[in-house]
Amino acid sequence: MSFYTSFCSTVIFPLHEALKKHTTVQVRRGMERSQWLKPDEIRQLQLQHLRVFLQDVQVHVPYYRQLFANLGFEPANIDSVQKLAALPLLSKPEIRQHLDEMKANDALRLARFNTGGSSGEPLIFYIGSRRVSHDVAAKWRATRWWGVDIGDPEAVIWGSPIELGAQDKIRLLRDKLLRTHLIPAFEMSSEKLDGFVRQIQQIRPKMLFGYPSALAHIASHAEKRGVALNNLGIKVAFVTSERLYDHQRTKIESVFACPVANGYGGRDAGFIAHQCPEGSMHITAEDIVVEIVDKQGQLLPNGELGEIVVTHMATRDFPFIRYRTGDMGILSDKICACGRGLPVLEEIQGRTTDFVVAQDGTVLHGLALIYVLRDLEGVDSFKITQDSLDKTTVQIVKTLKYQAAYEQKIIDEFKKRLGQAVTIKIEYTDYIPKERSGKFRYVISHVKA
Repeated sequence: MSFYTSFCSTVIFPLHEALKKHTTVQVRRGMERSQWLKPDEIRQLQLQHLRVFLQDVQVHVPYYRQLFANLGFEPANIDSVQKLAALPLLSKPEIRQHLDEMKANDALRLARFNTGGSSGEPLIFYIGSRRVSHDVAAKWRATRWWGVDIGDPEAVIWGSPIELGAQDKIRLLRDKLLRTHLIPAFEMSSEKLDGFVRQIQQIRPKMLFGYPSALAHIASHAEKRGVALNNLGIKVAFVTSERLYDHQRTKIESVFACPVANGYGGRDAGFIAHQCPEGSMHITAEDIVVEIVDKQGQLLPNGELGEIVVTHMATRDFPFIRYRTGDMGILSDKICACGRGLPVLEEIQGRTTDFVVAQDGTVLHGLALIYVLRDLEGVDSFKITQDSLDKTTVQIVKTLKYQAAYEQKIIDEFKKRLGQAVTIKIEYTDYIPKERSGKFRYVISHVKA
């Protein structure tokens, strides 16, 4: 580790977090100790955290106070994590319906968030500072598994227009000090891709971070151009927000000459699991309980495929308890060779983001269209299908808050991205069926990127 990286990791970033009144440093240190506990010891620690969390929620969150009373559920009497099954599953409609009641009555500095619409059902929810501290600590711990740290040069291949637009002077200064370089990844024209490749060459990052589809696309472009990116000293590529396919992993590892570390989670559910150098997807068990349930919501044993349900124990200000992620997965009994006692997610299915292609041949990340829809009040769920270069269909399940003017807004914004001559067909429906995986595919393109 260089002197500057050490200074960032031990001085600059801790100071940044302290000024924001976050406990990230202390939480990460605790996690780095607890990860080496034996599986039984981690389960006991998890149970202790769960009991305290549920008791706190019972006192301070109106929705759960009433729910626990109606069910006769007493958190103090929980003697195993499996007793969580006495509580109902939490879905997005319940959160929408009880948004204000789900806030703790003593919550301070709650931040409003939207999901990216990855399930086709955008969600508004709130995050408190405790949740932020724990999520950042979990990601930080996983980063250090790979021999890199905060302060090492990093290229972030990302693309939320809202996030990119929010780069104020303080945030820009922070990123500069921490040597984090943000590269927007929505538009994937040849010219843009050439620019991305040049930026990565100039940055010479120790780590990459981004969508697997975007990193694989950049890698393929560099390979086609005959540009070598295997001599930059990149130590690891962290990927998240989408399902990582084998061909993407192979392409990224080959072109960038570094291993790929998968991460699983989301803005709503938190950082659920991270891949260690031995290949296991370790669950952040100090903060998160993962259950696998069948179509009826019944618990499934380890080794069986079902829906991933998450309880995030650092969400007391706006609790996520038995939250349905919409993803399918399998829990494992495996003890990882890395020596960590953290439980393992054997398989994760159901996450995918497609690219779409504009009429002029420009390749766009599917999320470029998602962001047009996700914040429109009255859009309950949606699905975008690019039928051809000349036609794209948008299915929308609307509520009473949906405004007639939105239709033209959607058409105009889609045409800006796909081409003015493209036909944008909007269909209103009462229901959008899921894929066989159990999750919505919110963008499907029949045009080869």
